[in-house]
Amino acid sequence: MSITDLLLLGQGSDLASERGVSCTGELPAPSDPDLQERARIARAKLGSSAFVLGHHYQRDEVIEFADVTGDSFKLARDAAARPDAPYIIFCGVHFMAESADILTSSAQRVILPDLAAGCSMADMANYEQVAQCWSVLEEIGIADSTIPVTYMNSSAAIKAFTGEHNGTVCTSSNAQTTLKWAFKQGERVLFLPDQHLGRNTAVLKMGLTLEDCVVWNPWKPRGGLTDQQIRTAKMLLWRGHCSVHARFSLESMNEVRARIKGVNVIVHPECQHDVALNADIIGSTEQIIKTISSAPSGSKWAVGTELNLVKRLAQQNPDKQIVFLDKSVCYCSTMNRIDLPHLVWAMESLVEGRVVNEIKVPERTAHYARVALDRMLSLI
Repeated sequence: MSITDLLLLGQGSDLASERGVSCTGELPAPSDPDLQERARIARAKLGSSAFVLGHHYQRDEVIEFADVTGDSFKLARDAAARPDAPYIIFCGVHFMAESADILTSSAQRVILPDLAAGCSMADMANYEQVAQCWSVLEEIGIADSTIPVTYMNSSAAIKAFTGEHNGTVCTSSNAQTTLKWAFKQGERVLFLPDQHLGRNTAVLKMGLTLEDCVVWNPWKPRGGLTDQQIRTAKMLLWRGHCSVHARFSLESMNEVRARIKGVNVIVHPECQHDVALNADIIGSTEQIIKTISSAPSGSKWAVGTELNLVKRLAQQNPDKQIVFLDKSVCYCSTMNRIDLPHLVWAMESLVEGRVVNEIKVPERTAHYARVALDRMLSLI
């Protein structure tokens, strides 16, 4: 199979009708077995010159060839801890590869096997929109008392904005610590780009009220808010969300509890507020994995996060009953653009001496994004 054939096969993986993908909890069939052998050969030839990172949401055929797995920030830090590897192959999405480029040395080159692997949440906040929002805060005289905090799931440009304006980055696991820090620095927080993580952390972890939180809609003049609403808010929540996690509903939670007696519902904090409010446990991706892995044998779990990870948890914990919280929710389509055909193409290209799909963050953007990331690291 040629390189062109590989890419055509990879492009087909996006289309449910072409790979047998459904929203009933079934995953695509594995790629051609011949590709697995080609992947093993290419990986062996690259040896220690390449370091392959696999996000938890990747399909198993990709995870098989990852040197390490983890969430987005853990993987970026793992890459930075391997300065001896000149090539970092990031099996994740674009903003993750950007973070890896920011945190690694200038001698290392970060590769994203498919440049179209983006993140809908990260795309919901661009630099121009955030700059316009900040201009309104300056106009009404509250920018100096507002601390911008962006979720790790954001572009390098947005991370740089927070770094340049005395803000920081957070992950889903340290959002509470980050908000505590932010409220010591200012009177309110501009939280980007996921409104649900911001709201759930503020209300369920920090003791704020729903009335303390307002949503800034970048598609409306002045965010669709009055100046008074902006001034009195403690949390200015950007109107963004995860296309997977935001689809979980209270109805699906009630249905699974009625169907499976004694089930524990664990959800990611990117879920909507009523889902998080009524879950038994709220946890980041890493926390979900640790909680279920350490749970007693025979326990029952309905998991509100990405489908690939839930399937893997069920395989790794056969002594427990693990189900997807709502089978009408698909896997992350953009994350799943990184498939075995694209990974093989990226690795075989390196074997041939060609670097494909390199991710390089502009110097100024990388500088201020690093400021924000270093500020976050100081809080951990």
